[in-house]
Amino acid sequence: MKLFLQEQTPLIIIYLAQLLIISLVYRLDGGSAVEVSLYAALLSTCLLAAYLAYRYISNRTFYERLQTPPGTLNESGGPAQSSPLADSLRNLLTRQFQLYQNDLHSYRHKLEEHIHFINQWVHSMKTPLSVIHLIIQDKDGPPFTAISDELDRLKKGLDTVLYTARLDTFEHDFYVEQLKLEEVVRSVTSEQKRLFIRKRVFPAISIESGLTITSDEKWLGFVLTQLITNALRYTVEEGRFVHFHGYTAAQGQAVLEVRDEGVGIPPGDLPRVFDAYFTGVNGRTFQESTGMGLYLVKQICGKLGHRAEISSEAGQGTAVRIIFSGSGAAGSAESAAQQ
Repeated sequence: MKLFLQEQTPLIIIYLAQLLIISLVYRLDGGSAVEVSLYAALLSTCLLAAYLAYRYISNRTFYERLQTPPGTLNESGGPAQSSPLADSLRNLLTRQFQLYQNDLHSYRHKLEEHIHFINQWVHSMKTPLSVIHLIIQDKDGPPFTAISDELDRLKKGLDTVLYTARLDTFEHDFYVEQLKLEEVVRSVTSEQKRLFIRKRVFPAISIESGLTITSDEKWLGFVLTQLITNALRYTVEEGRFVHFHGYTAAQGQAVLEVRDEGVGIPPGDLPRVFDAYFTGVNGRTFQESTGMGLYLVKQICGKLGHRAEISSEAGQGTAVRIIFSGSGAAGSAESAAQQ
């Protein structure tokens, strides 16, 4: 009703102005019967009111539809009422929706091609890196050590690109199973032993015996690699430890805490550390920071049905906790597999 009145306001104003002008012309012409003028105005007003009532009733659903925002794209086809204005609007919206779908399909196809290209490129780049690693693995000396370190950095960078590209198609690329948490942690720390040795920092693993989780080993391994890389990057003193503590919380959920003894995170940066590309104060000091590590940790944990939490104290270190709730994507996939 409000939209209808707003639309008809100019018509009502023009009508009142016209009625006033006609009354004045009638008086200037010598007419003196006020009752006749009022009667004519009353009849004209009744005619206008009847027209407006008919107009509103015949287009009521049209105005109601315009005032109700669509909840989904399928509701954007315009009002179901049959009238010239409603039909024209519905045809226009239908055509626009078709054009929108065509553009969306085109962009989606281009994005899929781009992701496919990235995957192929990453895999092709890993091959020469593996060949170089095989060539120098038996070589000793500072130059070969430096080359190995740079190879590790390149491999981590390529893995980051690959896993970031696969996030949107995560549901097609994960396998949920029961895993022994201690075995997963020891496997990942063993893979990163060169990084531990280079930084002269040691892993300290303390996990409850027999603690099992439901997750995807590949994606979880990438998450732990990101946490280890961050922990070692921000641990500047030699002889420190990165602690891996696995335990069962009071709610019966398995928890893995990765705690370093590094520089910590300033309180002002802590609420934004899971944002993409956010590096904060530490990112200006440690030039290798990309702002993607913790973002990927948060995103992957969410898709696996886990929860990532962080706490830190400047100068004392940072602790990241992964709570394996067994719900979400991983839990759903497991249920579907069991059925």
